[in-house]
Amino acid sequence: MGKRIIQQRRGRGSHTYKVRKKAGIFNPRYPRNLEGEWKVVNLLSSVGHSVPIAKIMNKEGKIFYNFACNLMYVGQKIKFGGNSNGDISRIGDLKNGTEIFNVENRSFDGGKFVRSGGNFAVIMNKEKDVVRVLMPSKKEKKFNSNCRATVGRAAGAGRVEKPLLKAGKKFYVMKSKSKLWPRTSAVAMNAIDHPFGSGRGKRVKSKIIKRYAAPGKKVGTLRPKRTGRKKR
Repeated sequence: MGKRIIQQRRGRGSHTYKVRKKAGIFNPRYPRNLEGEWKVVNLLSSVGHSVPIAKIMNKEGKIFYNFACNLMYVGQKIKFGGNSNGDISRIGDLKNGTEIFNVENRSFDGGKFVRSGGNFAVIMNKEKDVVRVLMPSKKEKKFNSNCRATVGRAAGAGRVEKPLLKAGKKFYVMKSKSKLWPRTSAVAMNAIDHPFGSGRGKRVKSKIIKRYAAPGKKVGTLRPKRTGRKKR
């Protein structure tokens, strides 16, 4: 009898594959109402994030958490609509060439893109309500001009520059974020353990898998936009 493949094993949610509660204490996101002046009260460390978390409060005592920008300090004042380092603004109000991070995908969703340590995106140009942003992957992405972002670069740069040296340390680093490591190649498994497994050849035929396939069948090419050879 075979065992469950990794996708099924993780989806079951045992202690091996659960994220620690400490990793999700803070939920960095923008509140819907950001008017007025805010102040950085504290800078916190989070297990589940690669960026320090800034605790921000206004005069009325309302608090929200956001990712800290580079060179942010306790006591720094944050403005909505400003263009200084750490300010939060609509990307349509910022100049071309401005570095931003923690960008919203849709208005008021709290921030979805460019949220890892040391990362930043750059505003390229604007066309009516559409803003083109150069992402860290060096690809351009279109956003609505009302989407909000934080000005500057995310703190925590240089995180991956120091080598881990030992496999044991990498295991615990990945475990703190509930990421499976080391990852066994599918073609190295037995046929009963994975759809790609068996010792009969290592060339995997590409499989077109449906978007809503069961976890045990989600292997190969997942919901591709196109298939076949590209015509020149």
